[in-house]
Amino acid sequence: MRYTDIFKKSSNLLTLLGSAALLVSACAEQPKETQSTLASAKPNILIIMADDMGYSDIGSYGSEIATPNLDEIADKGIRFRQFYNAARCCPTRASLLTGLYPHEAGIGAMVTSLNSEPEPGPYQGFLNDSSMTIAEALGEAGYATYMSGKWHVGEKPEHWPLQRGFERYFGLISGGSSYFEIIKVQPRIRQMALDDQPWAPPADNFYMTDAFSNYAVDFLDNHFQQKKEQPFLMYLAYTAPHWPLHALPEDIQKYEGKYDLGWDSLRTVRYQKMLDLGIIDSTYALSPREEDVEAWEDAENKEDWAKRMAVYAAIIDRMDQGIGKVFNTLKQNDAWENTLILFLSDNGGCVEEISGRKLNDPTVEIGYPGSYVAYQKPWAIASNTPFRRYKQWTNEGGIATPFIAHWPAGIKTKGIVNDYAHVIDIMATCLDVAGTNYPQTYQGRPIKPLQGESLKPVFTGGTLDQERALYWEHFGHQALRKGKWKIVTNASDNQWSLYDMEKDPTELQDVSSEYVDVTESLASEYQNWAQEVGVRE
Repeated sequence: MRYTDIFKKSSNLLTLLGSAALLVSACAEQPKETQSTLASAKPNILIIMADDMGYSDIGSYGSEIATPNLDEIADKGIRFRQFYNAARCCPTRASLLTGLYPHEAGIGAMVTSLNSEPEPGPYQGFLNDSSMTIAEALGEAGYATYMSGKWHVGEKPEHWPLQRGFERYFGLISGGSSYFEIIKVQPRIRQMALDDQPWAPPADNFYMTDAFSNYAVDFLDNHFQQKKEQPFLMYLAYTAPHWPLHALPEDIQKYEGKYDLGWDSLRTVRYQKMLDLGIIDSTYALSPREEDVEAWEDAENKEDWAKRMAVYAAIIDRMDQGIGKVFNTLKQNDAWENTLILFLSDNGGCVEEISGRKLNDPTVEIGYPGSYVAYQKPWAIASNTPFRRYKQWTNEGGIATPFIAHWPAGIKTKGIVNDYAHVIDIMATCLDVAGTNYPQTYQGRPIKPLQGESLKPVFTGGTLDQERALYWEHFGHQALRKGKWKIVTNASDNQWSLYDMEKDPTELQDVSSEYVDVTESLASEYQNWAQEVGVRE
């Protein structure tokens, strides 16, 4: 059985290529006054988020995986070398949607399940009423607001996207799920929705990544037919490449045998490509293999291990194909030039191992319906090349993400940005380019002050504040970045390490004993923040 896209639309390739060529020509020949009009009009905004994808997992950041559509906007836009998320799925989504730290938005840890009683305050597990979402803010500014994909910031219907400012929604309310069906086995029961109603996928020929891509296209097609003069926000939040490892046969076949070289060699190859691309420089030493990960040459079941990474690559490949469909929709509707596109991942590569035979039939080949596995720590470390650690941790491997910004009418520079920034900055950036302000109240209730800062200065060759402090806490893993200094501690030892991020951006040399005053000063600053936002003792 082939698991193809049930929403796939047929098109004439020659016509599409011809239209694209005419569009490129038309854009190139625009008179200056037309270009000026584009730049002054409110831009459309497209935010794309990958799920559990490591720093080096797309082509423009060092990967061998085919991601031509993301590579296109990376080549013609800007790429951040030091962009940060919040270390895990739902906290990052909370920060992206609100411009606040996760604790301030009510998701300091994880989403509360449908059957659980929420803990009031920073760890309640759904977006609180003292936050305002980017959809609510842009809706007030005259934007049409759409979302397709993973929500994961509120399980109960009163916390779903249409209750937080989105006009249309399709996607997965919950966290990671099978790509072929909705899981109905405890404790991983999942829920999908269309707008504000539960939605169930068909029994056959369903693949979640394609469904997200195609609903995004459908929403945009309808927008261009009915509201073309109105700017839009589209938030496209994939589950790809989050476990389980599920992909379509034609995509898996592209990567069969490619990972027989193993994780050690893959890290070396990616590291060299990253240097060649300039996404890192010589200060980024390649971190050593984790002590509890064996050398590839000593690994057993190499065929099984290689297949896992091949399927992981196929998942990313299919996501990029879907992104290409969305890009083509923009181009075909003359919206490409004045759409700000932002791409990032919610955390670093994931080391989680999936347990539970009820979900996994060991007789089924990895990647296909009935299988339910993850790629695990050795490949996650390769995904996070050149950094240490992974999802959930606050070392760079857990919080560093690719970040691409593309906007022909508004971004006047190209290349790699070295300034550091954070997912809390996305809300501020979108409000800035939309020409609207963040309010003090919303619907009669006070909301918390915006924490992020606009990235717009770098769009025209300027710089960002590189002395501001950024903070992290997730399940006891903690960090603060301020200027060149970063302090990090983890839940097990509660001892601060200090790193000079200008000389040692891969965090290999703890200099806390050499700079005791710096460490103590930053630790005190962190404690003040932690107390302010309600981090658990």
